[in-house]
Amino acid sequence: MVDDPNSTPRPTGTAPEPGTAPGDQPSGVVALVRLAVVLVDREGRIAQWSRAAEELFGHRAEAVHDRPAAGLLPAAEPRSVPGQAGPGATGRRRDAFTTLAELTSDGAAWAGQLPVVDREEHLRDVLWWAYPLEGPTGRLLALAADARPLRSAGPRLALGERLLPFAAAPGALGGFHRLSAALGAAGRPVPGTLAAVLPGTAERRGPLLAALTRAGLPALRLDPSTVLPLHPADPAAGTAHAAAGIGRRYPTAQQRTARLGPPAPPEPSAPGRRPAVAPTPAPLPAQREAAAAPAAADRATRSDRPGGELTAGGVPAPPTGGTTIEQSAVGATANGHRFHPGDPAPPTTPTAPAAVPVPVPVPVPVPAAPPGAPVGRFGPFLTNGHAGEQLALLNEVGGKVGTTLDLGFTAHELCRVLVPRVADFACVDLVDGLISDSELPAARPDDDTMLRRVALARNESAGQWDHVLSEGSLVAMPRRTPPGMALQLNQPVLVPVVTRDVAVDYAAALGGPELVPVVSGRSMLVVPLSARGTVLGILKLLRLPDRDPFDEGDAATLKELAARAALSLDNARLHRAESRVATTLQRSMIPTRPPQIPGVQIAHRYLPGDSRAEVGGDWFDAIQLPGSRVALVVGDVMGHGIHSAAAMGRFRTAMQTLAALDLPPGQLLRHLDNLAHKLGDDHLATCLYAVYDPINRTCELASAGHVPPVLVHPDGTGELLEIPAGAPIGVGGVPFVAKTIDVSDGSMLVLCTDGLVEVRGGDIGAGLAALCGNLIDPRQSPEEACDVVLDRLHSDDRKDDVALLVARFDGVAPSEVATWDLTVDQREVGRARALVREQLAAWHLESIGDTVVLLVSELVTNAVRVARDRVQLQLIRVDKLLVEVSDDNHNLPSLEPAEQLGETGRGLTLVTKLAERWGTARKAVGKVVWFELPL
Repeated sequence: MVDDPNSTPRPTGTAPEPGTAPGDQPSGVVALVRLAVVLVDREGRIAQWSRAAEELFGHRAEAVHDRPAAGLLPAAEPRSVPGQAGPGATGRRRDAFTTLAELTSDGAAWAGQLPVVDREEHLRDVLWWAYPLEGPTGRLLALAADARPLRSAGPRLALGERLLPFAAAPGALGGFHRLSAALGAAGRPVPGTLAAVLPGTAERRGPLLAALTRAGLPALRLDPSTVLPLHPADPAAGTAHAAAGIGRRYPTAQQRTARLGPPAPPEPSAPGRRPAVAPTPAPLPAQREAAAAPAAADRATRSDRPGGELTAGGVPAPPTGGTTIEQSAVGATANGHRFHPGDPAPPTTPTAPAAVPVPVPVPVPVPAAPPGAPVGRFGPFLTNGHAGEQLALLNEVGGKVGTTLDLGFTAHELCRVLVPRVADFACVDLVDGLISDSELPAARPDDDTMLRRVALARNESAGQWDHVLSEGSLVAMPRRTPPGMALQLNQPVLVPVVTRDVAVDYAAALGGPELVPVVSGRSMLVVPLSARGTVLGILKLLRLPDRDPFDEGDAATLKELAARAALSLDNARLHRAESRVATTLQRSMIPTRPPQIPGVQIAHRYLPGDSRAEVGGDWFDAIQLPGSRVALVVGDVMGHGIHSAAAMGRFRTAMQTLAALDLPPGQLLRHLDNLAHKLGDDHLATCLYAVYDPINRTCELASAGHVPPVLVHPDGTGELLEIPAGAPIGVGGVPFVAKTIDVSDGSMLVLCTDGLVEVRGGDIGAGLAALCGNLIDPRQSPEEACDVVLDRLHSDDRKDDVALLVARFDGVAPSEVATWDLTVDQREVGRARALVREQLAAWHLESIGDTVVLLVSELVTNAVRVARDRVQLQLIRVDKLLVEVSDDNHNLPSLEPAEQLGETGRGLTLVTKLAERWGTARKAVGKVVWFELPL
């Protein structure tokens, strides 16, 4: 076993890994940081997800392994607003790993800040170090650290080869707001502590070590002149596995004695300090009656062996002087009912293995009643100040805990009520699977159940708490520890004083034997948080030795308090589960990336009106149509919540289906309105549908009661387009009239919902006027234009959703388009082949000429066979070659199985095998068959 947790000596005879430093520890000053490690393989899937990544981002390793990295962690990119910087000024949401891949696409490593949204929908300020990889090892190695604790209290520093941590000076606290991620000098070997946290075996880490050495090791920039090397705070060779409770071997009592030495003799009480056994206030009558039953049962189960007594579980107890771990012997339930002889017996106190002595708890003396105290049944209630304080505490919990439906905030409220009034330290640890999954776990908690620390509070003036796990940490508590016992038995566990034997097991679960002297001597009370038949987690309370230890009266009060708080936590959990369902529903219906369509650049944003639910009825879409045209859609279902999101999904699906028919905008809205009536949906929706033709440079628009769009001309002037408003979808009986306008290359079309331009109590015209002003520079990209519009017009106090779509019209040059009208004659097939070959030669695309000519010949042959009057062939050269064959027959061709093919019917099979993409679509008259080939 390692003597010092900060010292990780290499075993004798073991050679260092290639690419690592000769020694595991540096000789200078380094920063100790909890590092999350993520490895993305060549297929873009998660190959490694460390325990620190679980704690930082919330996703469990078994849930994300072999899952596509794209879409796992939404990233909020900072807006470039003058005077607003830092993690709070977040902008559009993208994907973290996609962004990191783009930042390292040039082969160079990147270090910086990129806030992300974790599994619990909380925004986390994260520092990243991204290293591009080559070869089969993977595509990207990402190291991440939580920036919030680093910037609030500064990093932990270490000096010397043993990495002894020391805290920053008090004056430096809060002065690390400029702290940022950086890369060290290239060419330096990777230290052993950093190599230990990298995934894979020592042989497979070679490419990872080479990438770190080549690009530079991770570092922290404290100020422009100070850069510190970065080392993991807890390498895999240390006590991280012990903290998870995985594979931990607990020593016997003899081994503990040999390692720790005999227990120190009790020190005499210093003047002014409390005696060894502090008097406690008189318990309530119900508590005295309930306490009598266990005492009688204990006397009835005495052993015949000399000096031997049985515990509540019937196991012989050793002589006095061992560990005192008692399950709270309070016979009253949380609602005040006492156990009766006919009721089922409550769970008995768990007995530790024979190696750990568990004697009968030592009774706490009760002081006599003061002279002149009222007698009678209600006397103790009128005079006992302790009881009055308990009632006041329960009343305060009812008023201050559960004020919101946020799970984390409710847990913090509970801890703040208890510290320092009841305890010096309080924390809420919830079952990780319970707060992350939509379904309740079927199995009861066991030794492998992972707990996530959701909230903690501590009395800073009462002592140092550097050893405690931070919020977001994961830990497994075995049953032999007080927290594990409370969790698995769903009963309070009272430890009046944590002795050496208890401290060894408890410290092992927390992180290592070095914590034994830290946790010894404290008073502990662990209360389960149970609601609606499910154990949500535990509430752990600690008192330092200078305060009276917890007693059974405290256990009874805090059990009732925990029952009330657990209901608030469960309500918050249920609300979050419902919000997550609605959010997942809406995100699955809204495109995450704008499509890449020739002749137009598109960017979009969505901002929920309710930041907690992130769900509403606004949507947007960009649909590619035949002839390189694109349909732009923005809609708004009236109302909020999951019902509006479901209605929005139906409208968007119907819109995509109707757009595939290539109907004119006015007819499409009419069909959508008719469909809304057939579905019987009582939701109304406004919608704007526009079709841009990059070849003819026209835009046809139709509106169903929606906010009019703004066209920004190439000179920067904005124009509010006057389109017949129509009526919302679902009203019926109102015509939808379309309008066609000419658009110049370089102009921008801005489509949005009323949440962006409408202010509660104000006029929507003011927002539209601002949108038409010199707000958008046509030289900007659509992404930049979206950021500018949101920064200027949107505010956090708005309660309505916002959908924004900006399209920049670039058009397709006439020289890049070739169109021919063919007659319905089989001889036109040969002419089409000649025309195509000639055009490809003019474009210098002879390398793909044979493939294109073959596929065009097959499609033109099919079109001539079924057409009645006309056939059209069109070639468009952009970043790819797009070939379209249109005819006036509306029947779409189908792909036949290979075994059914004869002399005919092979055209689409060849297109499927040779083209990169292909498809069919109906037009207003006839159909079109198209395919694409890369250039």
